[in-house]
Amino acid sequence: MAFMEQQPQPLSGRKPPLDDTVPLIAVIEASQSLQSHTISGLNLPLPPKKLLGNMDREFIAERQKGLQAYLNYITRHHILSSCELVKKFLDTNNYSVNYTEIALQQVSMFFRSDPKWEVIEPLKDIGWRLRKRYFLVKDKDQPKDKQVLSWVDLGPDKFLSDKDLQSAMKLLPTLSHSNISPVSFATTSESSALLIRVFSEKGTLRDHICKVKPKEPFLKKYCNPKKIQGLEQQQIRTYGRQILEALKFLHDKGFPYGHLHASNVLIEENTCKLLDIENSLLGLPSYYRPYVTQFRKINTTESIDVYSFGHLLYEMTYGRPPDAVPVDQYPTAPFSSVVSVLQSILSTEACKTGMPTVSQLLQTPLFNDMLLFNSEKPQFKISSKLKEALKSSKECLEKRLVEEQRTIHQHKRLTRAQSHHGSEEEKRKRKILARKNPSVEGSAVQLLMYKDLLAGSGASSPPTCPSSPTPLPGSGTSRL
Repeated sequence: MAFMEQQPQPLSGRKPPLDDTVPLIAVIEASQSLQSHTISGLNLPLPPKKLLGNMDREFIAERQKGLQAYLNYITRHHILSSCELVKKFLDTNNYSVNYTEIALQQVSMFFRSDPKWEVIEPLKDIGWRLRKRYFLVKDKDQPKDKQVLSWVDLGPDKFLSDKDLQSAMKLLPTLSHSNISPVSFATTSESSALLIRVFSEKGTLRDHICKVKPKEPFLKKYCNPKKIQGLEQQQIRTYGRQILEALKFLHDKGFPYGHLHASNVLIEENTCKLLDIENSLLGLPSYYRPYVTQFRKINTTESIDVYSFGHLLYEMTYGRPPDAVPVDQYPTAPFSSVVSVLQSILSTEACKTGMPTVSQLLQTPLFNDMLLFNSEKPQFKISSKLKEALKSSKECLEKRLVEEQRTIHQHKRLTRAQSHHGSEEEKRKRKILARKNPSVEGSAVQLLMYKDLLAGSGASSPPTCPSSPTPLPGSGTSRL
């Protein structure tokens, strides 16, 4: 079960095995917990029970098959697979820490050192990260202004030194841009970070699309929303241009982002504002990491932003994320000009050969003639020393991504080869060959022994990914 160490590998061709290491009773108990956890709004595919004959071998085999299908479903669902209950069940050792308790301790220490802040209420489960917690707070000098305090554990892609990280975090409140959500306060410790920013009553772009309330739990809001609605063409063009301008500003400053998705975009008075620009500094995994690791052409933070923008544009257009990526067939679009941009980012050809840059997207007919009226001049002064540190950190992040992509690619090739070698057709061919030439039989046996050796050594096990949310392109989920 270590395959889900932090976030499992999509498209690896492997499924969580239902064998003696996962007792049926444990699966059933977890299944009942998820079923009672109606907050997701999903009808999960549990196999039926029966009172009499429930120890029959055929019934047990059939039920085991159904429970395996159940596990496959929840681990392939982008949001469900990030659920704490699922992760704790599949990998208890790595998910035994009580992060709520740790967050409360850290936040309490912060309030003792800066008593001007006061907690209004915890915002339980409003995000998808297991190692992040949110609290609604207020400044005692301005009690009517609500703000959000977020605490998060540092991630595996944290490559800045502690000194450089603290310097970068102190700069965040000085960043001023019409399309980037301002940070009121930011600090870090040896293992975590704490930030405060203004709370938006109107919520995020995804809240707007799904017609939900901002304070509701992430699973309840987005797992299976009852009301979804794509945006009007003018909104798509306006929001798209604003988001691209914010991305270009960060790229020009040498500041990596890589965390664009519809829940990281605030909507305030018809204006988009990017959230969580600190995530790359803190080494946190991207929301789309499981997708990105499948495509070796997506190997820079800029290309990750473009790819993520493709997902966002699809969601703005159709009111839901794509069921699978790459996307070569599109539902009937109300705006044909959008489809050409989507094809340039999400098609099989784009994922294999490369995508446009942010600057090129800004020059497309969909966005190039949109006029933006900015009330403030963008400002963000970064010292040359810190720029070099950010550049080095970005290179390390991209290098780790490329290595992970290579590992996954090699594993997929090995899995395909083993699957082909173990197919019924190949077995039949080997039997025919052995009958025609008995001397070949030993070689066939050796091949089988080599296959077993690979499996026993762990070479065929999917590489763990300590940096992604879960499943995957190719898995049709009802809702991301």
